[in-house]
Amino acid sequence: MTSLFISIRILDVFDIILTALLFYQIYRLIKGTIAINIFIGIFSVYLLWLLVRALNMQLLGSILGQFIGVGVIALIIVFQQEIRRFLILIGTRYVSNRTFSIEKLFTTVSGSRPRVKINSLIKAFKNLAATRTGALVVIARKSELETYTQTGDILDAVTSSRLLESLFCRESPLHDGAVIIVGDKIRAARCVLPVSENINIPPEFGMRHRAALGMSEQTDAAVVVISEETGRVSLADGGQLIPGMELREVADYLKQEFIDDPVVSEFT
Repeated sequence: MTSLFISIRILDVFDIILTALLFYQIYRLIKGTIAINIFIGIFSVYLLWLLVRALNMQLLGSILGQFIGVGVIALIIVFQQEIRRFLILIGTRYVSNRTFSIEKLFTTVSGSRPRVKINSLIKAFKNLAATRTGALVVIARKSELETYTQTGDILDAVTSSRLLESLFCRESPLHDGAVIIVGDKIRAARCVLPVSENINIPPEFGMRHRAALGMSEQTDAAVVVISEETGRVSLADGGQLIPGMELREVADYLKQEFIDDPVVSEFT
């Protein structure tokens, strides 16, 4: 007698959940980019191949089979940026998370977050926004961003609000580009950042915002942008851009992600 019920194990449910989570993260990474159209095209070819196989169409099936056979290599080439972002997402959000980290299995040292002079940064942001001086500040986490610091001028100076303001002053030769902060030091200025290919970025956002979003997509850094036109402060992190933030919101966000220096807050 044929059983009318399908046997489902707990592992099967777990397998479905993991697969759904994987596809959801992939969708988040390619949503709004040209890669989503490429993915739909490849998926359509795959569905056509399954249909051709089911209909036993030998010639067309063999042609599509060759295409599918090299599909993995093609996917790596076409989606190299998305794969890079996905691996960074895994490494920073799930592997190096503060509540659960592989590093905690091998060390008992606490406080793995970088120590950053947040109050000096906020003071500089406040003055730059008041004068509508454009700024682009990258704050490193795990990665020290050597690839990007080498594109600018190495400073390796202790972070201070006055130094940061002077770097972005319109008369400064170092104002064009990004400042990269690693720990409590300004590592480099006039750095070149990767530009996001996201096609859904609002048109009012300029190259600074695109560079901030691109940097947050390809690295684990947090990036603060100050608009030269409006003086509004935005923050990019994890491939997401949060526009028009209040300085207190920026300060609270940075204090969640980094260790603050024990100095009097700018807002007290």
